[in-house]
Amino acid sequence: MNWLIKNFLRGLIIVVPIALTLYLIYEAFTRIDRLLNLRTPGVGFVITIVAIIVIGALASNFFVRKFLNLTETVFTRAPLVRLIYASIKDLLEAFVGDKKRFDQPVTVTITEGVRTLGFITQDDLEFLGLPGQVAVYLPFSYSMAGTLLLVHRDRVERVAIDSASIMALVVSGGVSRAVKMNGGSVAGDSPTAAG
Repeated sequence: MNWLIKNFLRGLIIVVPIALTLYLIYEAFTRIDRLLNLRTPGVGFVITIVAIIVIGALASNFFVRKFLNLTETVFTRAPLVRLIYASIKDLLEAFVGDKKRFDQPVTVTITEGVRTLGFITQDDLEFLGLPGQVAVYLPFSYSMAGTLLLVHRDRVERVAIDSASIMALVVSGGVSRAVKMNGGSVAGDSPTAAG
């Protein structure tokens, strides 16, 4: 009986992440196809990707850039729309834009012997009247949410680990073990390789 339960749990650990990943990919494809009212599976997804690439390429055109600046001005002036638009735009730029924000992984000393992992999002908070302070985003485990700490620069220590590895480590609750050092090497045995 013990053998049966142990192998069931081992199989569960293998099957559930694979099945859930495939299901989420399938759902993304079918929802986009349904949204565009297409009957051939995957065509809507391909059309969406191509449209995004074309829009990105056209954004460098002078006239299209003028149009985009106009729409951004309209979106940033409308009260409720401004909040939604600015939040989504800032979040996307933080991960994939020219102004990446989660590229400086750090540890923050909370109390003696207790540290947490996060990312510096603002190096200087003098504009808030907080000289010597930095803004550190702390992602929550098993969530895409997080919190923002304003701490003194002395309590923050940069770590030489790839940002994506730190994010995976934190979001997984500390169980992710594939940690890439900034030089490209991989430290795989200990989730505490970050500090």
